[in-house]
Amino acid sequence: MDHTPQAWGRPRDDVYGPYDASYLQPSTGPMQHTQSPIVTGTSVIAVKFREGVVIAADNLASYGSLARFRDVQRLLPFGDTSIVGIGGDVSDMQYLSRFLTALEIRETQSHQHHHPNLKDAVNLNASNLHTYLSKVFYKRRSDFNPLWNQVLVAGLDSDDKPFLSSVDLLGTTFSAPTLATGFGAHLAQPILRRLIEDDADVEKISKETAMEAVRKCMNVLFYRDARSLDRYSLGVVTKDGVEIIHDQKLEGQNWEFAEGIRGYGSQVN
Repeated sequence: MDHTPQAWGRPRDDVYGPYDASYLQPSTGPMQHTQSPIVTGTSVIAVKFREGVVIAADNLASYGSLARFRDVQRLLPFGDTSIVGIGGDVSDMQYLSRFLTALEIRETQSHQHHHPNLKDAVNLNASNLHTYLSKVFYKRRSDFNPLWNQVLVAGLDSDDKPFLSSVDLLGTTFSAPTLATGFGAHLAQPILRRLIEDDADVEKISKETAMEAVRKCMNVLFYRDARSLDRYSLGVVTKDGVEIIHDQKLEGQNWEFAEGIRGYGSQVN
């Protein structure tokens, strides 16, 4: 009898016949899903104001610690009432982009078929879209094949009120006047919450104030987040529609504070 460790726990060949390991070959082996993201995007930040929502994300997709792709657009418009900002795995973001495009086409065709006299192209508002995406994420999580992303849905609800909510790879949802993913949840949220503590403060915030706060947060993230970039996209959703300004560049950078940082590199004292 074979007593080598490789044979432990296997049925005896002389009793049950030779062991068939063909199903373990790579071509016919068990199905595997993504265990961890490879190419990733970092923070997405968003803030409500009295007429709508401002959302921003930089253009970098990192391959591990390598700043590999510098022109990735992570803000996806949906109809005239929503922008979807996506952080996390870029391949899953590309899947979501195709998914949202197909959904928008399907909704447009269905809406035009049932309401041929109406000009609105898509009937889903931001609240509807967020609910839909939360079910998609939860279903993928339940299949043990999650989408490795955290998504912010910004736009207007059915009453044309500002709407902002998130969904993560577990299908968990959360709504607040200010939201951020990735490092932004730690670095940008304290800045935004000093500006807007609760929903009552949203009515006091103008579009210009919200945009200035978002730009400040993008500056802070570039200072502190090694996976960020100084070029970003800025989106605004109001009753007038969706506007996304691409290839914005950070302004007013000041790196003088770095001279006083000690504890790494050559600055150890």
